[in-house]
Amino acid sequence: MFSTSSQRKFWTFSDENELARHREKHNLNFISKHGQHIDEYQRYNFFLSPEEERLLLRQYELHLKEFCKRFSPPMPKGVTGTAFHYFKRFYLYNSSMDYHPKEILATCVYLACKVEEFNVSIGQFVANIKGDRDKASDIILNNELLLMQQLNYHLTIHNPFRPVEGFLIDIKTRCNLANPERLRTGIDEFLEKVFLTDACLLYAPSQIALAAVLHAASKEQENLDSYVTDMLFRDAGPDKLAILIEAVRKIRSMVKMVESPARERVRVIEKKLDRCRNQENNPDSEIYKRRVREALDEDDIPHSGASRMSLDTSGVSQMLSPSAS
Repeated sequence: MFSTSSQRKFWTFSDENELARHREKHNLNFISKHGQHIDEYQRYNFFLSPEEERLLLRQYELHLKEFCKRFSPPMPKGVTGTAFHYFKRFYLYNSSMDYHPKEILATCVYLACKVEEFNVSIGQFVANIKGDRDKASDIILNNELLLMQQLNYHLTIHNPFRPVEGFLIDIKTRCNLANPERLRTGIDEFLEKVFLTDACLLYAPSQIALAAVLHAASKEQENLDSYVTDMLFRDAGPDKLAILIEAVRKIRSMVKMVESPARERVRVIEKKLDRCRNQENNPDSEIYKRRVREALDEDDIPHSGASRMSLDTSGVSQMLSPSAS
């Protein structure tokens, strides 16, 4: 149950300001650690600001959505929702300057496939990626443990899709709405957009699901207010009902505000990121390759294995580049 889950206890936050504080903290931590040799004015021009990180991650969330849409075999909605949760959680406690989103994104989707029991092999998975698939496979497998660690191994996700089905069954049973199935298109469109917001870090899946149903009903020029107040929450006190109504209103408002970042702005940020990212976590960097070679030497493993560990992100980069979407 969501009420007793790790999602409720550890990954549901009080408001958007709390999320912003987490993100700003890890942005500043990265700059403090890697910018000691740079004066304050140069730091501002060299490193990404919290706002630039948010814009960049919004763009990669769009890439995540499109990748899951195009995936073959067709990907269940639950996998997509879980991947979004993982991606958002990871970057609450990590900076994109430390771990490039193009490398974490694919790992989030691959781990979500496993957790949601959508059984695809790594070979089938990378067949959906443009470019060098062996290298993309290396990136995903080498980041998988890191991702699980950063999620504190809280891998079970409660998505809004099941509550939506419950609401539709209840509406068919107790409400006089004609043909409730016609709400599905509006619900799907809403839920697709809701994962481009922070709603899943702030609200219960049932609240998001109800917001989706009410949005779809209003698109069909139907009013379900009496169903909510007189049937669904008839026994809830006025305070609880007021809290629920406010949550639904905020979720719908967040979805209404969704817009794609300006492409040109994102390109500038990505160029800036290429300069300021942590080279120790950049599979293309010499320091990364040297560290891998040293680790292999310590373990007494022949150098011939190093070529597979020395990752090249070109495959995932092509898959996730703006031109690919």
